[in-house]
Amino acid sequence: MSMLGTKWKLHGNGKSVRPGEVVAPGERLTWPLTIGVGMQHVVAMFGATFLVPIITGMPPATTLFFSGIGTLLFLVITQGRVPSYLGSSFAFIAPIMASQQQFGVPGALGGVVLAGAGLAVIGAVVQKFGAGWINRLMPPIVTGAIVALIGLNLAPAAKNNFDAAPVTAVITLATIILVSVLFKGILGRLSILVGVVVGYFVAMVRGEVNYAKMDAAAWVGLPHFQTPEFHLGVVGLFVPVVLVLVAENIGHVKSVSAMTGQNLDGVSGRALMADGAATVLAGFGGGSGTTTYAENIGVMAATKVYSTAAYWVAGLFAIILSFSPKFGELIATVPAGVLGGAATMLYGMIGILGVKIWVQNKVNFSNPVNLTTAAVALIIGIADYTWTIGELTFTGIALGSAAALVIYHGMKAIAKARGSVAEPETEQAGLQPAVKAAMNAAAKRTPKKRP
Repeated sequence: MSMLGTKWKLHGNGKSVRPGEVVAPGERLTWPLTIGVGMQHVVAMFGATFLVPIITGMPPATTLFFSGIGTLLFLVITQGRVPSYLGSSFAFIAPIMASQQQFGVPGALGGVVLAGAGLAVIGAVVQKFGAGWINRLMPPIVTGAIVALIGLNLAPAAKNNFDAAPVTAVITLATIILVSVLFKGILGRLSILVGVVVGYFVAMVRGEVNYAKMDAAAWVGLPHFQTPEFHLGVVGLFVPVVLVLVAENIGHVKSVSAMTGQNLDGVSGRALMADGAATVLAGFGGGSGTTTYAENIGVMAATKVYSTAAYWVAGLFAIILSFSPKFGELIATVPAGVLGGAATMLYGMIGILGVKIWVQNKVNFSNPVNLTTAAVALIIGIADYTWTIGELTFTGIALGSAAALVIYHGMKAIAKARGSVAEPETEQAGLQPAVKAAMNAAAKRTPKKRP
């Protein structure tokens, strides 16, 4: 492949993927098929990418533009080795909404830029020294707690939208739930998008949709760009987002590596730098912060096509769509009831993703360090504790994330010095030692039968 990763070899005859094979990142199918797969990636990212600007009040067309630009930038920086679409990150929802209340949209964009810059710096360090130090700083118990509290911290926002139009919200939520279990393949993975579409039609029937801005918008035009402002007060809101983005990007690289059979550890730092650069660019222009999208991993798993050529198609198509102001305003007409139903599911899913990290890594909650880390961090995040120092305001997400890091490493250091924690940090395969000991003791107490 070229330095830009834009020279793809044709996979086989270019028309099919044989059983047991995959189309590697450096390969492609025929262009008509590649364009078709690229369009699937646009559909897969569509619902989630647009939910973030709709919820936060940011311009949808601008977000779409920078997601497309960011995707192409990501492919260039990773030299075409990591197939990924960069869509709106849900981790930015809470800090953007909180910072808008204090500093408006420009202040929120400043926070997005700072988060992207922080991620890029971490990426440079990872590329130089490897990712081992990240795993030591943020073990699964800490990462899971931070991801969980970010989702659960948003519960009140979901309730407020839900209360605005309960009937529409219930129908939206019910549709999402049913689609996720009634259908297989790509349709089942797009349950949130389908639920939003159904809820939107219900809202139309109930007269809850306002088309005034859409009617006034032009069919073709530039997205609405705006510049950031930088305030010290937003720093505490956006620092935890960087930690989440690190975990998401590293997880994405590992997932693609496992599915393609290629060792991509050497490009993890580039992936972080690329997402950081894309987020900085979005913040300077008025878009939402980006992240690698799990939704598109589902498309790759279903099609067995990991070609980065398909992502070039997806990125370019997203950019083209963003140049229709009328299309952007149409997306912005999604009413509160629909958002409330979708957000109830979406925010809960973010919270459960944190729990999933614990389960997959077999975090042992019999260990008091793990138990205390998760317990305190979650309550601080869910209740949205606040601490103000001068111009700096630290809310539940920032304080909960800090608590997870400080409590885990502090308790672990004390326990190691005192030798006071005997339980392992992860669950061991098979029965726990205490269970085995109890079973052995019971066996000894059972009288043996005489022959």
